[in-house]
Amino acid sequence: MNVYVGLLGCGTVGQGVVNLTQKRAGIIADMTGYRPVVKRVLVRDLAKRRDVDLNSEVFTRDADVVLADPEIQVIVETMGGIEPARTYILAALRRGKHVVTANKDLIALHGVEILETARDAGVDILFEASVGGAIPLIGPLQDNLTANEVTDLKGIINGTTNYILTQMTETGMDFAQALAEAQELGYAEANPASDVDGLDAARKLVILASIAFHAHVRLDEVRVEGIRTVTAQDVAYAKELGTVVKLVASGSDRGGKLSLSVRPTLIPQGHPLAHVSGSYNALFVRGDAAGDLMFFGRGAGSLPTASAVMGDVISLLRNMRLGVTSSRNHRLVLDKQVQMDDSEPLRHYLRMSVSDQPGVFAEIARLFAVAGISMETVLQKRVTAGTAEIVVVTHEIPVEVMNETIDRLRTSSHVQQVHCVMPVEALAE
Repeated sequence: MNVYVGLLGCGTVGQGVVNLTQKRAGIIADMTGYRPVVKRVLVRDLAKRRDVDLNSEVFTRDADVVLADPEIQVIVETMGGIEPARTYILAALRRGKHVVTANKDLIALHGVEILETARDAGVDILFEASVGGAIPLIGPLQDNLTANEVTDLKGIINGTTNYILTQMTETGMDFAQALAEAQELGYAEANPASDVDGLDAARKLVILASIAFHAHVRLDEVRVEGIRTVTAQDVAYAKELGTVVKLVASGSDRGGKLSLSVRPTLIPQGHPLAHVSGSYNALFVRGDAAGDLMFFGRGAGSLPTASAVMGDVISLLRNMRLGVTSSRNHRLVLDKQVQMDDSEPLRHYLRMSVSDQPGVFAEIARLFAVAGISMETVLQKRVTAGTAEIVVVTHEIPVEVMNETIDRLRTSSHVQQVHCVMPVEALAE
C-alpha cells in the first residue's frame, strides 16, 4: 500500500531523502506494510536542476498544493530556517498530517508549540535528523534510555568547529587559516557565525537536554562561547598539557539543577571525545543504570542527514500500521524548572600576558589564594622584552569564583591581558 509523502524543500538533504526513498521503498514496504512515494515537492525555483528522478509535475512553488493534498499523509520538511517552515509544519499538523523534520533551529526555538500541536491533532512529529546527522541520538535518549536518570551530556555536535580545531591542532594553523580552509572545502558557510560562535551547537544542546533531562530548556538558558578567541598558542599549550581543545556542548543535572553550556574546553587525551576529529560528531552520555555511553559518526551532510530523516519516516510508518503516535509528542513539554547553577566545580585553563619583572607571579598567586583557588599546573614563558606569558591550570573551583578572580586579574597593574579562559574536562570516572 502506498503512503504519499510531501517534501518541503529539495536542497542537498531533500534530494538525499528522495533518492533514499526511491532506493529503499521496497524494503521499507516489507518492514512496515507501506511503500513511501514522493507525490509533491515544494521548491523556490522550478527551473533549477536537481539530482533526483522525479517528473517536473511533482514540483511546485505553492505550499498549499502540498499541504492541502488529501492523499498526502506525511510531510517531510528539509527547507530549514524558522519561517515559513514553522507555519507550514503547524498547518500540516492541524490538517492531520504526520511530520518529519531535520530543522534544529525550529525545534530548539518552537519545539514545545510544535509538539503540543501534534499531540492535540493526534499525529506524529519526529525530528531525529535535527541533531547529529546520521548518528541516532534523540531516539536512544527518548526511548532506549527511558529507564535511566541521565545526569550528564557532553558532546562535539558541530562539525565545522571540530574541523577548524582539528586543523589548528594537527597543522599549527591559526583560526583564520583553518576557517578559510573549512570554507573552501564546504565545511563552513560564507557567514560562519552560527557555527564558530557556538549558536548551532547551543540549539542542538537545547533539544538534547530537553529530552535527556525532561525539562523545557530555552536557548537563553545555555551559556555560549565560540572559538574565535582560541589561538594557535592555546592549542599548542593544550598539547603541552596533554589535552586537546574541542568545542564541547555540556549539560548536567544535579538534583534538578541544570548546568548548560557550549564553550571551548580542554579535553584530556585519554577521554573518548579527544579523538573525535575532523567534521565528525560525538555525544557522551551518562545514565545511572546504563553507565557511560558514546555515540559517534558523521553529524551533517546530504546522505547522513537524509538517513536520519528516513529512519523517522520508517518509525512513523510503523506507528501508522499500529494505529498509534509516538510518545515523543509528550516528553519534551514536561514543565520542569530549570535552575542555572554556577556552583559546580570545574578545572580551568587561563592564559595571560604579564609584566616580566620580579614579584608579578607572587601577586598573581596571592589573588588566587585570596579566592581559595589552588593551581595544578603553571607554565611561564618570556614572549618579548618586558612581557611574559603565564598559563595556569587550576584545581576544581566553582565557575562564579573563577569569574570573580578573572575580573580581579584584569584590574591588576601587573596583568596586561587575560587572553583566554577555558574549562578543563576531567577524565571519565
